[in-house]
Amino acid sequence: MTSPAAPPSSPARRRPPWAGRNYSLLTAAAVVTNLGSNGALIAASFAVLAAGGTAGDVGLVAAARTVPLILFLLIGGAVADRLPRHHVMVAANVLSCVSQGLFAVLVLTGTPQLWQMMLLAGLGGVGQAFFGPAAEGMLLSTVTGEQAGRAFAVFRMSMNGAAIGGAALGGAMVAAVGPGWVLAIDAAAFAVAGAMRSFLDVSHIPERVRSSGLVADLRAGWQEFSSRPWLWGIVVQFSVINAVVAAAEAVYGPLVAREHLGGAAPWGLALAGFGAGTVCGAVLMMRWKPRRLLFSGLLCVFPLAMPSAALAIPLPAWALIAVMFATGISIEVFGVSWMTALHQEIPEDKFSRVSAYDWLGSLAMVPIATSLAGPAEDAFGRSEALWGSAGLIVLLTALVLLLPDVRNLRRRTPGPVTAAAPELSPEPTLTPLPAPSPSATPSPAASPDAEGPVGRHG
Repeated sequence: MTSPAAPPSSPARRRPPWAGRNYSLLTAAAVVTNLGSNGALIAASFAVLAAGGTAGDVGLVAAARTVPLILFLLIGGAVADRLPRHHVMVAANVLSCVSQGLFAVLVLTGTPQLWQMMLLAGLGGVGQAFFGPAAEGMLLSTVTGEQAGRAFAVFRMSMNGAAIGGAALGGAMVAAVGPGWVLAIDAAAFAVAGAMRSFLDVSHIPERVRSSGLVADLRAGWQEFSSRPWLWGIVVQFSVINAVVAAAEAVYGPLVAREHLGGAAPWGLALAGFGAGTVCGAVLMMRWKPRRLLFSGLLCVFPLAMPSAALAIPLPAWALIAVMFATGISIEVFGVSWMTALHQEIPEDKFSRVSAYDWLGSLAMVPIATSLAGPAEDAFGRSEALWGSAGLIVLLTALVLLLPDVRNLRRRTPGPVTAAAPELSPEPTLTPLPAPSPSATPSPAASPDAEGPVGRHG
């Protein structure tokens, strides 16, 4: 009797075992939005300038996006743990699509007023405040098993690659067709990504237990956050590190490039070198699985001091590009290790709230640091301020490494735990009462999904 022919392999069969349907949809949608959003960041600045705005006006529009992002993050995290996360993500994408679409219409049909651009940027910030924690929680709940680190590495590599391509393509399109059309393309990207995310399957996620309200959810998230020294210790560390890196790259870097490196082009290549390094770092983490997750990751944070030191000297352009490339590799090792630790240690129903506290800690001090960069240069000198930034990165990283939980947290693998592999004590049982973990990799243009972009570290 002839055996029946084997059915043709389905697309799912051609994917790695850890790349399920939800993971593939999330990755594809993140690539789409990163391509659009990184170009739109450039377009928004040139739209303000084309409307007669000054450099200060560009900063006001950027601040108009950042302030509501910070204000609504904790609420966004609590909402994402109460409602189906993909619904929150889609709603946030719709808001971002509408705000960017209106921004594009204003630019294409006339001269937008500063208040109008600030209002639309603020709506985009609100959308990102709800999207970010929901997206991170959804990604963490999508990946299972010991291949989680590889899955996170591929996801981050896809995002970073799209960010590099989006910035390059966006800059070229702004020059060719103007900022309005680039903003319109970004609005369309949000629409496409939102449609893709509407097909996410959440049937595997346990039904949420109703709490007594939003405030109780925030207290439970705070308890989860504050009860883990490795978590809040690293978030506090990166609240300062992200701030000084942002000041160095947004304020001092362009000035050093103009005065010593030959202008904007070498600085752009240095930032591109950082992005290329993050892609290479993600490729490395697809194969390397360090046993001591946070210890190995934090050792790779020390090189983050090198770009500030290189600008303080300053090094020639080719050396700065090499430094930025090496830094990109090292910080990506930390980023993947960080996501793997969160996935392993945080209960699924609190992913988004913990992510919100992480985001808040990672972003809150950035506007302060960038606003104080100029006065610090006047008071101490630019080189001294840059050396100070490098010193803070080294000092804070060394201090966090003193925490026993940071040094001892091990990667867990399926199966019985042997006595030779000491683990942290079991997670405490949490009650619905009072919850840092830096998801924001400091980078020239970082964000888990550059729909807002983060720069976040993890």
